[in-house]
Amino acid sequence: MFKMGKDANRRGDASIPAPTGTDKKMTRNSTPSILSADLVITGTLKTQGEVQLDGMIEGDIRAKSLTIGEKATVKGEILAETITVRGKVIGKMRARQIQLSATSHVEGDIVHSTLSMENGAYFEGQCHHDNDPLGVRKGPAKPSAPAASGNTQAANATVRTDTAMGAKKS
Repeated sequence: MFKMGKDANRRGDASIPAPTGTDKKMTRNSTPSILSADLVITGTLKTQGEVQLDGMIEGDIRAKSLTIGEKATVKGEILAETITVRGKVIGKMRARQIQLSATSHVEGDIVHSTLSMENGAYFEGQCHHDNDPLGVRKGPAKPSAPAASGNTQAANATVRTDTAMGAKKS
């Protein structure tokens, strides 16, 4: 049905590299991994790509991008470029961009460059702004000045955004 000349056959074999799981082009253009609602994982999940989680994970997650579905639960530490939470997270999150939707329930600390919370989101824990939240620091972070001195980068909060967002700051 299809005919190729001798030159086309030789070029085809030599010019196409074998796919690898760590190729940056491949992870950028690959389809997100979808972990369904009936899936329960105990252990660490690591990927250089995108993950959409609808099940339950007890363990740490490392990904480029993570979306936690409305019925999903994560119990562990999450490290990613972007995190969108629609379900439940119990544990620390570190990401450049974190979005808590109205259906999210987060119990744990957040370290972020950008944080957004929709009206109705539940968050209990400490929130800390960091220009490089994914930086590999081995020691504890430098102590920050107390909030009374005007440092607004760290907050200790229990927030129900459905009630807290309407309040005016004086």
